[in-house]
Amino acid sequence: MPKFTIHHSTYYSYESPVYDSANQIMLYPIKDNQQEVVEQQLMITSNPKIDVYDDYYGNEVGTFTNPEAHRQLKIESIIIVNVKKKVMPEASMFKDDEWEKLKSISHQLPYINFLKKEIVESQEEIFAAIKPFQDKKNSPFEVAKNLCTYVYQNFKYIKGVTTVETTVEEIWKIKSGVCQDFAHILSVMLRYMQIPARYVSGYICPNKNGMRGEGATHAWVEAYLPDYGWLGLDPTNNCIVDDTHVRLAVGRNFVDCSPVKGTYKGTSKHKLEVKVSVAYENDPLPSLDQTEAVMGLENTPINSYRKFVEMQQQQQ
Repeated sequence: MPKFTIHHSTYYSYESPVYDSANQIMLYPIKDNQQEVVEQQLMITSNPKIDVYDDYYGNEVGTFTNPEAHRQLKIESIIIVNVKKKVMPEASMFKDDEWEKLKSISHQLPYINFLKKEIVESQEEIFAAIKPFQDKKNSPFEVAKNLCTYVYQNFKYIKGVTTVETTVEEIWKIKSGVCQDFAHILSVMLRYMQIPARYVSGYICPNKNGMRGEGATHAWVEAYLPDYGWLGLDPTNNCIVDDTHVRLAVGRNFVDCSPVKGTYKGTSKHKLEVKVSVAYENDPLPSLDQTEAVMGLENTPINSYRKFVEMQQQQQ
């Protein structure tokens, strides 16, 4: 049972003082039979009172406010978590009526939101892409694995070409992005196949296995299989999720699972710096100063790679 220590830092700096900020954090790891949170420390600028509640999907959510003028906001979470190994699915687990079982649950409350289809201009292209996987002789488990592999093989992992607001339409056109985009596309494809799919936010640990997204915030998908339960699929790395993934939250999409979000009054110009440091078991926790930051500005311009892809599409 691996034990990880994770230090997650989110730092906002504003060009001029802002005030009346209201913030939401989803930095509390999921607690269930697969994850045990040994300890958690939360440190926030001005040490505000945090109100905690469980949302519709069972995630633990914290909210806090700061009415005073301020030019920075730093949110730090340090967690120690044990992750237990899951029983991996095998083809023999799944009965021939798995598709019928999926059909029977399609109108049940726990699954409706995870089956809702996104209507996009490229819908026919997406349908064409999943058509080879629609043979009902394949179990939903086999289809889910194959779609995970499809996304991994057909989309390029390139940082900076998308933002959290990038749509399925845009991701499909440029065939590239990062973990949240891979998860977004896979969830859409699974839902088109009538397989409930939910977005998962969290981390991959530790930062030494050479997997994409290690040592940073990460995202993947869970597909519901009636004869198994929720199965984690990581299309960024083309693998079934096991005891190296730490889950923070689940939902329909990134918006439901955003680790930190909020509003404030004041200038729109600000900088964001996110850093994550991961240590395995008794290893020392690396300093955040040695960690690559994910930085962003509002109204981030489209980068050169994305412009190149769009120019190619316009010429076709």
